[in-house]
Amino acid sequence: MRFRDRKEAGEQLAHALDRYRGQPGVVYALPRGGVPLGIAVARRLGMPLDLLIPRKIGHPFHPEYAICAVPEQGEPVCNPREAGRVDPGWLDQAEARERAEARRRRQLYCTTPSPDVGGKLAIIVDDGIATGLTMRAAIRDARQRQPRHLVVAIPVAPAETAALLENEVDELVTLDIPEYYRGSVGAYYEDFEQVSDDAVIAMMASVHRVENPDVSRE
Repeated sequence: MRFRDRKEAGEQLAHALDRYRGQPGVVYALPRGGVPLGIAVARRLGMPLDLLIPRKIGHPFHPEYAICAVPEQGEPVCNPREAGRVDPGWLDQAEARERAEARRRRQLYCTTPSPDVGGKLAIIVDDGIATGLTMRAAIRDARQRQPRHLVVAIPVAPAETAALLENEVDELVTLDIPEYYRGSVGAYYEDFEQVSDDAVIAMMASVHRVENPDVSRE
Protein backbone atom coordinates (compact mmCIF):
# COMPACT_ATOMS: atom_id res chain seq x y z
CA MET A 1 0.00 0.00 0.00
CA ARG A 2 1.16 3.53 -0.81
CA PHE A 3 -0.48 6.79 0.22
CA ARG A 4 -0.58 10.00 -1.78
CA ASP A 5 0.15 12.10 1.32
CA ARG A 6 -0.61 12.35 5.04
CA LYS A 7 -4.05 13.80 4.38
CA GLU A 8 -5.09 10.75 2.38
CA ALA A 9 -3.60 8.39 4.97
CA GLY A 10 -5.49 10.21 7.72
CA GLU A 11 -8.78 9.97 5.86
CA GLN A 12 -8.32 6.23 5.32
CA LEU A 13 -7.38 5.75 8.95
CA ALA A 14 -10.43 7.74 10.06
CA HIS A 15 -12.69 5.40 8.04
CA ALA A 16 -11.02 2.39 9.67
CA LEU A 17 -11.92 3.84 13.07
CA ASP A 18 -15.49 4.75 12.16
CA ARG A 19 -17.00 2.40 14.76
CA TYR A 20 -15.76 4.79 17.45
CA ARG A 21 -17.60 7.80 16.02
CA GLY A 22 -19.49 9.74 18.66
CA GLN A 23 -17.95 7.96 21.63
CA PRO A 24 -16.44 10.02 24.45
CA GLY A 25 -12.71 10.11 23.86
CA VAL A 26 -9.61 12.02 22.84
CA VAL A 27 -7.46 11.66 19.72
CA TYR A 28 -3.74 12.15 20.40
CA ALA A 29 -1.43 12.96 17.50
CA LEU A 30 2.36 12.64 17.61
CA PRO A 31 3.95 15.78 16.17
CA ARG A 32 4.94 16.71 13.79
CA GLY A 33 4.03 14.17 11.11
CA GLY A 34 1.08 12.67 12.94
CA VAL A 35 -0.85 15.94 13.26
CA PRO A 36 -2.48 15.97 9.78
CA LEU A 37 -3.68 12.41 10.37
CA GLY A 38 -4.86 13.17 13.88
CA ILE A 39 -6.96 16.06 12.60
CA ALA A 40 -8.67 13.83 10.02
CA VAL A 41 -9.42 11.17 12.65
CA ALA A 42 -10.63 13.64 15.30
CA ARG A 43 -12.95 15.41 12.86
CA ARG A 44 -14.57 12.22 11.60
CA LEU A 45 -15.01 10.74 15.06
CA GLY A 46 -16.17 13.98 16.66
CA MET A 47 -13.48 13.97 19.34
CA PRO A 48 -11.12 16.66 20.61
CA LEU A 49 -7.52 16.57 19.43
CA ASP A 50 -4.52 16.76 21.72
CA LEU A 51 -0.83 15.95 21.35
CA LEU A 52 1.52 13.46 22.92
CA ILE A 53 5.11 14.58 22.45
CA PRO A 54 7.59 11.75 23.01
CA ARG A 55 11.17 12.60 22.11
CA LYS A 56 13.75 10.28 20.60
CA ILE A 57 17.23 9.96 22.10
CA GLY A 58 19.66 9.08 19.34
CA HIS A 59 22.93 7.23 19.80
CA PRO A 60 25.75 9.70 20.66
CA PHE A 61 27.73 8.66 17.57
CA HIS A 62 24.75 7.93 15.31
CA PRO A 63 22.00 10.44 16.22
CA GLU A 64 19.46 9.02 13.76
CA TYR A 65 19.62 5.63 15.50
CA ALA A 66 17.19 5.74 18.43
CA ILE A 67 18.29 4.07 21.64
CA CYS A 68 15.57 5.53 23.91
CA ALA A 69 12.40 7.61 23.72
CA VAL A 70 11.23 9.96 26.46
CA PRO A 71 7.53 10.61 27.15
CA GLU A 72 6.32 13.92 28.50
CA GLN A 73 5.25 12.06 31.63
CA GLY A 74 6.84 8.84 32.88
CA GLU A 75 10.01 6.87 32.48
CA PRO A 76 11.89 6.50 29.17
CA VAL A 77 11.50 3.48 26.92
CA CYS A 78 14.90 2.16 25.87
CA ASN A 79 16.60 -0.47 23.81
CA PRO A 80 18.34 -1.99 26.84
CA ARG A 81 21.28 -3.38 24.91
CA GLU A 82 22.11 -0.07 23.25
CA ALA A 83 21.30 2.13 26.25
CA GLY A 84 23.57 -0.03 28.41
CA ARG A 85 26.52 0.75 26.16
CA VAL A 86 26.47 4.54 26.54
CA ASP A 87 27.66 6.68 29.43
CA PRO A 88 24.87 6.97 32.07
CA GLY A 89 25.69 10.63 32.66
CA TRP A 90 25.35 11.39 28.97
CA LEU A 91 22.02 9.52 28.88
CA ASP A 92 20.68 11.52 31.84
CA GLN A 93 21.63 14.77 30.14
CA ALA A 94 20.05 13.67 26.88
CA GLU A 95 16.83 12.75 28.71
CA ALA A 96 16.66 16.15 30.43
CA ARG A 97 17.30 17.91 27.13
CA GLU A 98 14.54 16.04 25.32
CA ARG A 99 12.03 16.58 28.13
CA ALA A 100 12.75 20.31 27.93
CA GLU A 101 12.21 20.20 24.17
CA ALA A 102 8.87 18.40 24.66
CA ARG A 103 7.76 21.13 27.08
CA ARG A 104 8.83 23.81 24.59
CA ARG A 105 6.86 22.20 21.81
CA ARG A 106 3.71 21.85 23.92
CA GLN A 107 3.84 25.55 24.78
CA LEU A 108 4.41 26.33 21.11
CA TYR A 109 1.74 24.07 19.64
CA CYS A 110 -1.07 24.02 22.19
CA THR A 111 -3.03 27.08 23.27
CA THR A 112 -5.73 25.31 25.30
CA PRO A 113 -5.60 22.88 28.25
CA SER A 114 -5.43 19.17 27.51
CA PRO A 115 -8.85 17.47 27.53
CA ASP A 116 -9.48 14.90 30.25
CA VAL A 117 -9.38 11.34 28.90
CA GLY A 118 -9.89 9.57 32.24
CA GLY A 119 -12.41 6.76 31.81
CA LYS A 120 -12.77 7.52 28.10
CA LEU A 121 -11.37 6.26 24.81
CA ALA A 122 -7.84 7.32 23.83
CA ILE A 123 -6.66 6.97 20.22
CA ILE A 124 -2.98 7.64 19.47
CA VAL A 125 -2.25 8.50 15.83
CA ASP A 126 1.00 8.83 13.91
CA ASP A 127 1.97 8.74 10.23
CA GLY A 128 3.78 5.41 10.58
CA ILE A 129 6.15 3.43 12.75
CA ALA A 130 9.61 1.96 12.31
CA THR A 131 11.24 0.78 15.57
CA GLY A 132 8.24 1.78 17.69
CA LEU A 133 10.26 3.35 20.54
CA THR A 134 8.58 6.76 20.34
CA MET A 135 5.13 5.19 20.07
CA ARG A 136 5.81 3.01 23.09
CA ALA A 137 6.81 6.15 25.02
CA ALA A 138 3.55 7.78 23.91
CA ILE A 139 1.61 4.72 25.08
CA ARG A 140 3.30 4.95 28.47
CA ASP A 141 2.30 8.61 28.71
CA ALA A 142 -1.30 7.92 27.67
CA ARG A 143 -1.68 5.07 30.17
CA GLN A 144 -0.94 7.48 33.01
CA ARG A 145 -3.98 9.51 31.96
CA GLN A 146 -6.17 6.48 32.77
CA PRO A 147 -8.29 5.97 29.64
CA ARG A 148 -10.75 3.09 29.72
CA HIS A 149 -9.60 1.84 26.30
CA LEU A 150 -6.36 2.66 24.47
CA VAL A 151 -6.02 2.37 20.69
CA VAL A 152 -2.98 3.00 18.52
CA ALA A 153 -3.88 3.83 14.93
CA ILE A 154 -1.23 4.04 12.20
CA PRO A 155 -1.19 3.63 8.41
CA VAL A 156 1.82 1.31 8.23
CA ALA A 157 4.12 -0.65 10.53
CA PRO A 158 6.63 -3.51 10.28
CA ALA A 159 5.18 -6.84 11.38
CA GLU A 160 7.62 -7.24 14.28
CA THR A 161 6.86 -3.77 15.65
CA ALA A 162 3.12 -4.24 15.21
CA ALA A 163 3.26 -7.49 17.21
CA LEU A 164 5.15 -5.70 19.99
CA LEU A 165 2.65 -2.83 20.16
CA GLU A 166 -0.33 -5.18 20.21
CA ASN A 167 0.88 -6.39 23.60
CA GLU A 168 0.95 -2.84 25.01
CA VAL A 169 -2.44 -1.46 23.93
CA ASP A 170 -6.05 -2.59 23.93
CA GLU A 171 -6.23 -2.41 20.16
CA LEU A 172 -3.88 -1.75 17.25
CA VAL A 173 -5.42 -0.44 14.02
CA THR A 174 -3.22 -0.47 10.93
CA LEU A 175 -3.95 -0.11 7.24
CA ASP A 176 -0.88 -2.04 6.13
CA ILE A 177 1.52 -4.47 7.80
CA PRO A 178 3.76 -5.36 4.86
CA GLU A 179 5.49 -8.72 4.74
CA TYR A 180 8.69 -6.96 3.72
CA TYR A 181 9.06 -3.51 5.29
CA ARG A 182 10.69 -0.96 2.96
CA GLY A 183 12.95 0.47 5.64
CA SER A 184 11.31 3.83 6.32
CA VAL A 185 7.86 5.33 6.81
CA GLY A 186 8.45 7.77 3.94
CA ALA A 187 8.75 4.89 1.48
CA TYR A 188 4.99 4.38 1.82
CA TYR A 189 4.08 7.94 0.79
CA GLU A 190 4.32 9.70 -2.55
CA ASP A 191 4.54 13.04 -0.72
CA PHE A 192 6.31 12.84 2.65
CA GLU A 193 7.47 16.43 2.98
CA GLN A 194 8.54 17.34 6.50
CA VAL A 195 5.86 19.07 8.58
CA SER A 196 7.17 22.34 10.01
CA ASP A 197 6.58 23.90 13.42
CA ASP A 198 4.63 26.69 11.74
CA ALA A 199 2.37 24.16 10.02
CA VAL A 200 1.64 22.38 13.30
CA ILE A 201 0.91 25.70 15.04
CA ALA A 202 -1.52 26.67 12.27
CA MET A 203 -3.24 23.27 12.24
CA MET A 204 -3.65 23.14 16.02
CA ALA A 205 -4.92 26.74 16.11
CA SER A 206 -7.52 25.85 13.50
CA VAL A 207 -8.63 22.81 15.50
CA HIS A 208 -8.88 24.82 18.72
CA ARG A 209 -10.97 27.50 17.01
CA VAL A 210 -13.45 24.84 15.88
CA GLU A 211 -13.52 23.14 19.29
CA ASN A 212 -13.84 26.45 21.17
CA PRO A 213 -15.75 28.86 18.89
CA ASP A 214 -16.68 31.24 21.73
CA VAL A 215 -13.02 31.60 22.72
CA SER A 216 -12.00 32.38 19.13
CA ARG A 217 -14.39 35.37 19.08
CA GLU A 218 -13.01 36.95 22.25
